[in-house]
Amino acid sequence: MQLGGFRYQNNRERIKLRLVPVTLLRAGMKLGKKIYNENGMVLLSEGVELTSRLIERLGQVGIGYVYIEDAVTEDIVIPEMIHEQTRAAALQEIKKQFQGLSSYSVEHKHKYFGKSFYKVMESILDDIGGRQDAVIMLMDIGAADQDLYHHSLNVCLYSLVLGISNGYDNNQLMELGIGSLLHDIGKMKISPQVLYKPGKLTDEEYEHMKTHTVIGYKLLKDEPGIPLLSAHCALQHHERIDGSGYPNGWKKDQIHEYAKWIGLADSYDAMTASRIYKQALLPYEAMEVLYAGAGTLYEQRMLEAFRDCVAIYPLGLSVVLNTGEEGVVVRIHPKIPQRPVVRIVRDRDGQELKAPYDVDLSVSLSVMITNTLGAATGPFGGVHVD
Repeated sequence: MQLGGFRYQNNRERIKLRLVPVTLLRAGMKLGKKIYNENGMVLLSEGVELTSRLIERLGQVGIGYVYIEDAVTEDIVIPEMIHEQTRAAALQEIKKQFQGLSSYSVEHKHKYFGKSFYKVMESILDDIGGRQDAVIMLMDIGAADQDLYHHSLNVCLYSLVLGISNGYDNNQLMELGIGSLLHDIGKMKISPQVLYKPGKLTDEEYEHMKTHTVIGYKLLKDEPGIPLLSAHCALQHHERIDGSGYPNGWKKDQIHEYAKWIGLADSYDAMTASRIYKQALLPYEAMEVLYAGAGTLYEQRMLEAFRDCVAIYPLGLSVVLNTGEEGVVVRIHPKIPQRPVVRIVRDRDGQELKAPYDVDLSVSLSVMITNTLGAATGPFGGVHVD
């Protein structure tokens, strides 16, 4: 067992990984984790040696970051929030039920999919429900152009971690979990040309997109096995506390707390997911964007709780410290994920160390991460994402 997570199943060897933006990949590097397409199929397996053509292709399909093998970080273990089998089964059920709804009339009641999602939630809660040290890790690195199914599951996992940290009981976690898993179910009735448009929507298209909240509520509110509060999550997750959200322009206490958590998780996952038409933000960059809405879009206390649950510096990320040294994030503290353990690999003069050493930022309080190497706004450039 490692701090903040557990090993991949069926992999007892130490994993040698470093997180590298595609813009900094070089021919000859070897992949440390599989690369998936939008359907969850493997594009490239771990251990594959990258060529210039493969690197170019990764950029074309919208992948922003990949893990590569690296001897300096041979003891990094990348944790999963849920078991691989649980994740695969959940995605399969989400895809099956969502696609079934594409030809289902909103006015026709009781398709009876509530029982299926209840079982999915039980499996997910079995994995993370009892983990008081659960941390929101960056999901789907190495997945091309993340789809609605992956997004729904990610938002569910993030929301559950927030619910656990907030002290929710099992019944509340089930309501929040189902609500977050199905928050975007109404998008199955949105025109594919609008839903998958690779760019800014027109005013007319945006108005059409916004109807997914009401559609989702109508699909869920009378469905057996779906809590009514979960249906309200679909309705309210785009409402904002200053009244600028939709569909009703509700403010503050008019919005249920579940929907506020889901709204945060939804925005965070949208910013940190790869798209063919934009580079994903790193977690700390996404948190900066969220904090810009403190007190207007999101409650300050909820943002602070979210920040305390997010590993804003992912494992394997190369960082710059205020000492001028460069290092790699090698461990995450569950209680203070924003203060990780960093392995120093270059001194302040940029010279590579023959004997790298670890600095625990939770202990060395005067040492801080000031930048990352290859981030969207980092010193090596890249593409900035609004």
